[in-house]
Order: sequence, then C-alpha cells, then structure tokens
Amino acid sequence: MQYRYSENLSNQGLWRFCVSGKCHPHTVSIAFWDATRAFMLLSILSCFAGIILGLTAFSSNSRASRTRSAGITLLIAGLLALLGLSVYTGVTVNFFGKRYANWRFSWSYILGWIAVILTLSAGIFHICAVSKRPSPESSNVASG
Repeated sequence: MQYRYSENLSNQGLWRFCVSGKCHPHTVSIAFWDATRAFMLLSILSCFAGIILGLTAFSSNSRASRTRSAGITLLIAGLLALLGLSVYTGVTVNFFGKRYANWRFSWSYILGWIAVILTLSAGIFHICAVSKRPSPESSNVASG
C-alpha cells in the first residue's frame, strides 16, 4: 500500500516499509502479515508443484491422473493466494485505511489478484482437460 507520511510518499509491503526513499524491514511481527506471508508462500510452492505435475503429465503413462493432480494443486494454490490477499485486504482497509487518510493499494497487490484469477483458471482448465477413455465408436467416426 502507498500512503503519505509527513508529506512524503511512503509504501508498505509484507516484508518491508519505505519512507522518504529509505527502506527498512518490519521489526514488529503482526499476525496478519505473518498469515498473509505464509498463505502466499504456500501458494507459490503449490503453484510450482502444479506446474511441474502439468509438464510431466505428457511424459508419463499416467497422463490423466497427473493432469488431474496438477489441476487440483493449482486450485489449491489459487485458493491459498485468495485467502492471503483476502486477509491482507480486510486488515488493511479496516486498520490502515482509517489510520492514513490518503492511501491506495499498489501494483503488487493488483498483480496478486491477477495471479489468483489465472491460477484458478489454470486449475480448472487442467481438470477439464482430463480426457475420458474414448469409446470405439468415437475413434471410428474420427478416423472415417
């Protein structure tokens, strides 16, 4: 989030805050920052696992199960990111929004919501891509 502090443009994120161009790590551990950090890190790890599962699905014999697993893993990643951003949004609006008069969310926050949408979409597409066993009639019609 960006805000004005002593007539200087300042910003604050999950890992550090910057005032007058000088950045400092957070020295106080606030529960909502820790929760948001944990949800976002778990989301990144599960997203990475979903991508690896999706890429290795084409090189193995268990293509359907790996594709389904990739989709479920990506859905979990999207839900974890959604949870992290929801916690951050709720606390920021209710606490910091009342403390600072002129504030706004920054570009990384917007990218987080875009990532939630894309990750959930990727999970849904992977689950929908799981092919069912083709029947003999459909393979004859397709080849004829």
